[in-house]
Amino acid sequence: MPIIEISLAAGRDPQQVRTLLADVHEAVLRSLGEPQLQVRVLVREIPPEHWLSNGVTLAEIAEKASAATTTDTIAGGPS
Repeated sequence: MPIIEISLAAGRDPQQVRTLLADVHEAVLRSLGEPQLQVRVLVREIPPEHWLSNGVTLAEIAEKASAATTTDTIAGGPS
């Protein structure tokens, strides 16, 4: 019984996650030939504050991007 686990940063549209689940399920069926009822696909959504890459959390990256966009808009830069 294959169990596929996917970790994603939280915040995606529920339909996107549902599509991912279905697509991965179908890929396992095609590639391994397992019975449909035996395939398990799990998605774990991790809060951006709990996901660290290169010493910076995804929440911090989003905050910096938001601040840069706000600064560009105020300064007349690209929005």
